Formats: sequence, structure tokens, C-alpha cells
Amino acid sequence: MKIVFFGTPEFAVPTLEKLLNHPEFEVLAVVTQPDKRRERGNKLTPSPVKTVALHHNLPVWQPERVKKDGETLTNLQNTHADAFVVVAYGQILSKKILNMPKLGCINVHGSILPKYRGAAPIQWCIYHGEPETGITTMLMDAGMDTGAMLLKATTPINLLDNADNLAARLATIGGDLLIETLLKLKHQEIEAIPQDNSEATYASLIQKPDYELDWSKSAIQLHNQIRGFYPHCFTTFRQQTLKITASFPLGTTYVAELPPELEKLRPKFAELSTISGSPGEIVSIAKGIGAIAQTGEGLLLLREVQLAGKRPQSGWDFVNGMRLTVGEMLKSEL
Repeated sequence: MKIVFFGTPEFAVPTLEKLLNHPEFEVLAVVTQPDKRRERGNKLTPSPVKTVALHHNLPVWQPERVKKDGETLTNLQNTHADAFVVVAYGQILSKKILNMPKLGCINVHGSILPKYRGAAPIQWCIYHGEPETGITTMLMDAGMDTGAMLLKATTPINLLDNADNLAARLATIGGDLLIETLLKLKHQEIEAIPQDNSEATYASLIQKPDYELDWSKSAIQLHNQIRGFYPHCFTTFRQQTLKITASFPLGTTYVAELPPELEKLRPKFAELSTISGSPGEIVSIAKGIGAIAQTGEGLLLLREVQLAGKRPQSGWDFVNGMRLTVGEMLKSEL
């Protein structure tokens, strides 16, 4: 099968690599977003997908607006591809593009559709505390993730999963599912199933206000926000911005999911359940582990934090470095 691959971030790389390594497929070209200037050195940096494509000596097209770029549209038409594969490309495809390949445009989407259509399905899925998520392959149409579904694969979301490690797991699942999808399409062994729009939910682009922590929320809500929007969630501490990049909700509900490095907290849960304070207040310090903050409901352990301009550090290094004391406050502007 002749394939043109559309994709940009690291999430798309495993799918591209599986296509390149499979004898049934020939990747004719790659379409990716234009190079971006990155923070360090402000140098133009290629996307992860472009880096892989160049390593394999593939043609790479990087239109600013793929729908309006005449040269790219002509190139796409001239490929006479069997399918266009789209994984987190970052631009909307026009009907003209969708109609070019013989088998259509197949999208690898990071949710169990029709839930979490849109730009940030993995992040919002964790934020809302979903117990599982997955990958859906679908035939693209003119809508936003509204096309008929082909295959699905699911994976549980663990209490310590964050957006990065869950995305890496889903990316691998997506590559395998895409290969299965294309082979079944080729042999007419698959039937596209329309989505039930009444069950659809949306995962919108994440905005900066979504990153700020509101300490009146419950411990589990804050934990889900921290790991869902990893590594960007922040609060204010001593009039400075403090990112919290890893946490753990301290309650009997979550004892069974304590990771090995937090096992020493298990005997302290009964004692901790008697502590209370104002939302955002540091109410206890777990020796060798980190600070414990009161929330609107329950306690939250700060496992990893990052001060502005500094590297991430463990909760315990933060306690020692700042000479943190019980009674200090984490604040929000919300």
C-alpha cells in the first residue's frame, strides 16, 4: 500500500516508524508542520516526525496552510496514494485532500471516540479522572474527529500516569492499531461505524488559566490536574511561581496504589487523617519525601516541584532547600 503520512509531534513517531518497518507499506512522503523556534537558542527546530523522515530520506512537505498551498496539493495529488495516514498533524484537512487517496484519510486519535474529540484528548481524559482511555482509528471527514470509526484499543489509566507517559503508551498502541486497520481495509475485512454524536465530548485546547491550581478543589481533582496538564501546573509560594509536577492524594481510597517509594507513608495514614488546615496550607512534612498540603477535601503530597528558573526537584529537596515549615501557604489567584 502506498501511504502519505501527516504528523508532527513525538506522539506520531511510533506510527510512522511501524509503517516504515512493515513490508506491506511504502511511505511516499511526509507532511508536517513548519520548523519552530524553540526556547533554547531560539533556533529553528524540525518536528520529531520530520527528523525521522529525513533519516529515512523521505520527501518532506511543510506548508504553512496545507489547504491553501498549491504546490503541496499538487504533490499530494500526484502521489496517487492508497491512503493518507494522519496522526496529530495539527492542521485541518480540506475536503479536496480528504478525497484524494483511494481508501481515504485514516486518523489515529488518542481517545475512545466519540468521547474526547478535539485537540487534547489525553490531557483532559486524565484531568477528568477517567479509569481508561485508548486509541480509535477512523475515516476522516470534514468535521473535528467526527468520522466513522474503524478499530479501537483500550488501556487503563493508573493513578500515577501523567500526560507524557500515557501519551507514550498510547502512541505505541496507535501504531499497532493503524497497521491492523490498514491491512483490514486493504482486504475489505473492516466496516466503518458512524459515531453517536449524542455521546460526544470535546477536549479543547488547553489555556494557561487551566494550569493554575485552586486549592479549594479536592486532593484527587488537583492530582488529576497536575498529572493531566504535566508539567505545567503552578501555584504561588512566597510570592514566586511554583510548578508542581508530581503529587499523590493521601487518603484511604488510594492506599492500595502507593508506589514503592511512598510505602513508608502507609503506617502514617491514620495519623494524617486527623490533620486539617486551610486550603493550600502546608499541614505536615513527611521526612525524606516532601510537604503535605491541605486541599478543599483531603491532603495532597507534593512529590516533585520546580521553582521558576530552576530544575525540577524532589519534594524533599524542596523542603530542605527552602527550609519549609508547617503553616506556610500555597496560594492561587482563582
